[in-house]
Parts: sequence; structure tokens; C-alpha cells
Amino acid sequence: MYGIVNKAIQDMITSGFGAETWDAVKKSSGVDEDFFISNEPYDDVVTYKLAGAASEVLDMPVGIVLNSFGRYWIMKTGKEKYGSLMEAGGSNLKEFLVNLPSFHNRIMLAFPNLNPPEFKVSEIENNGIRVHYFSHRNGLQEFVKGLLLGLGELYNVPVEVVHTQSKEAGYDHDIFKVIW
Repeated sequence: MYGIVNKAIQDMITSGFGAETWDAVKKSSGVDEDFFISNEPYDDVVTYKLAGAASEVLDMPVGIVLNSFGRYWIMKTGKEKYGSLMEAGGSNLKEFLVNLPSFHNRIMLAFPNLNPPEFKVSEIENNGIRVHYFSHRNGLQEFVKGLLLGLGELYNVPVEVVHTQSKEAGYDHDIFKVIW
């Protein structure tokens, strides 16, 4: 993953829990980086180690850490770093989700070595949509759920996100039903 992801984890922990907590997370993770360069690729293991260490230091399940990070990514990193790109995604939640499958194509212009997940949508209704999540990375379902909840917050729309199909149960991808 790119450094911007690890930097966002650092920012979330520092802003929410303080610099001392970030130092404890970094120490616990064994990640020996003084700072993350946003447009540099890092091994995925770094991100997983940071999430696991945050879980340990904050004494909360890693799923809650990842879910919180997904929300933070949308509300803070997405708005600040990709504001115009986010706005181009749609004028409302439904439009953004319908356009989600092409979102990473635009981001890949800035991050050419990006190896993003793939999103597809189905069952588009007036008050809901199914988001299909395909990724070679495992264990990030709660992060994706947090992203979807964060999009609801971004568009000021209360949403419910139900994880209806999981790769961990033997399927080839995950499905999330987003209801508003």
C-alpha cells in the first residue's frame, strides 16, 4: 500500500489518542519508519502490523480499528487529499456508490503502482445498493464497511451496512448491502 494509507493511520491515532499513543503503536508494530512518504509504496505487511499494534495498544478489536480507519479515511484523508475527486464521484451517496467501480481508475493516475481492490455494484434501488468488493488482500472487510459508513457521513445520509457475503466463508468476493 502507499504511504498515504500508513500516514493516515498515524494521523488518526495521533489526532484521536495523542502522539504518545502513536509512538506506542509504532513501537509495538516493529515498523521502523520515522515517517511515511505519501506517494511511495510500502509492503502491505507494514499496514497490517500498524493495525494489529493499534488494536493491541488501544485495547480494542482490530475490526473496530479498521472500521474507524475506514470512516476516518473518507471524512479526513478523502476530503483533504482527494476533495475534487470525491466531489466528482457524485452529488449524492447513491451516485457516488454507482460510480464507485471507476473511482480507483482515476486514483491510479496519481499512484501508478497502485494495486487497488475492484468494486462492482448490483441491485441498485431507491434506498439501497449492493457493493461487491474484490481484493487480493485479506482481512480488510471492516475497513471497507467503515469506508461505506464514512460515505454516508460525508453525504449526511444515515446508512446501514450489512456484510452479506464473505470471502472468509469461501466465496470469491465480499458483498455489502448499503441501505439508506
